[in-house]
Amino acid sequence: MNLRGRNKVDPSFNMSSMTDIVFLLLIFFMLTSTLVTVSAIDVLLPKAGGKTENSKSVAVSITGASQFYIDKTKVTASQLESALLQSVGADKKKTIVIRGDQNVAYKSVMKVIDIANKNKLKMILAVKGK
Repeated sequence: MNLRGRNKVDPSFNMSSMTDIVFLLLIFFMLTSTLVTVSAIDVLLPKAGGKTENSKSVAVSITGASQFYIDKTKVTASQLESALLQSVGADKKKTIVIRGDQNVAYKSVMKVIDIANKNKLKMILAVKGK
């Protein structure tokens, strides 16, 4: 009498299908990584379509020669913080509208932003309409 079963299980494992999957994943990640672009290169500033009318705002304009104006009054860089706080008032509910010339140095705009952040003031960067 024969007690052995007819079906024998082969204990070896075929790695060819696993290798195919790994290569397909490798190709996929190689292709998708080349499509990622760095956002710090070729930055184009946006244009805004709408207008915000706010009677409780103070305009800080910066010319191309890095001269500061608060509501059409020329202010030196050293007097900027005190004049801005005086224009805003004690309640600090007014919004600062920063209007920088397109050729102004970045550090001049950052000076106004730093003053606003330090004194916890609301600010808006003005852009050219469409």
